[in-house]
This record gives sequence, C-alpha cells and structure tokens, in this order.
Amino acid sequence: MPYPPPPRARSGPRRRSLLASAAGAALLAGCSAGPDSGGDDPSAAAAARAGAARDSRGLLERYDAVLAAHPGLANRLRPLRTQVAAHVTAFEEVAPAAASKTATPTARASATAVPAAEKDAVAGLAAAERALADRRAGELLTVPGELARLLASVAAAGAAHAYLLTEGAR
Repeated sequence: MPYPPPPRARSGPRRRSLLASAAGAALLAGCSAGPDSGGDDPSAAAAARAGAARDSRGLLERYDAVLAAHPGLANRLRPLRTQVAAHVTAFEEVAPAAASKTATPTARASATAVPAAEKDAVAGLAAAERALADRRAGELLTVPGELARLLASVAAAGAAHAYLLTEGAR
C-alpha cells in the first residue's frame, strides 16, 4: 500500500499566525493607548485622520484602476476593495470636512499606471497594501487612543489583504 505524499511545506506565515498577530496588534493598541495618550493636539489628530482617509482613497482608486484594466480579477478583488471603501468611510466619519480633500497627485498617478499582466497588477496592489499597513502601524504611538485603535485595525486589515493577494498568486 503506497503512502500518501507528504503535505506541501508553505513558505511565509500561516494565515492563523497572521490573523493572531493582527489581532494582538489591535489589542495592544487598544489596551495601551488611552484617550489622553499619543498626541493631545486635536488639529494634529484631525490631520492624521484626514491623511489616513486620503491614503485609503488613493488605495481605493488603485483597486478601481486594476479592476477596470483586468475585469477577470473582480471576484478576487471586490471583497478587498469593499473593505478599503469601508476604511475610507471610517476615517471620514469623524472629520468629514478635513477628509474631503481630493487624493494626492502621487496616489492618482499610481492608480492610473496598471501593469498589463494580471499577476503584476495584483503584486502592485499587495505591495501598496503592505506599505500602507506598515506606515499606519508606525503612526500608532503618535495619535490619540481612538484614532490609534482605528489605525491598528485598518493596518491589520491591510496586512491581511497583502497576505491574501500574495498567497492567492501561488
């Protein structure tokens, strides 16, 4: 009787460890950052929130550009795009006037340049998600508690998106 082949070894973090790390980061931010921690300047918090909304809008535009160029990716990308749209709304809910500015020229320029190959377009989205998640995680200690919790949650979602986009290509 032949033995079944051994399971394929996967490189990189497992989905459970990624989600556990993301949940841990969100809990850490929620437990360590009180309402008076981080920056006490309301205008700095509003600027950080507006910047986060602008960054999420830029990422949303990038998803839209990839979906327009590669409609065959719709089933794979729509759920992630929907979550990014929810992030925009979450950042804009508290300070809609500060967050109503248009996306930066850099975000618009990166959204219009879509690689011709689907694989490259998805890799670009994964890199953008990863870079934004890393930047948001770095901002956690510089913003007030409630915004830090929101940033931690959105950073964790971005890291999960990057993982899903990367692993789905394998």
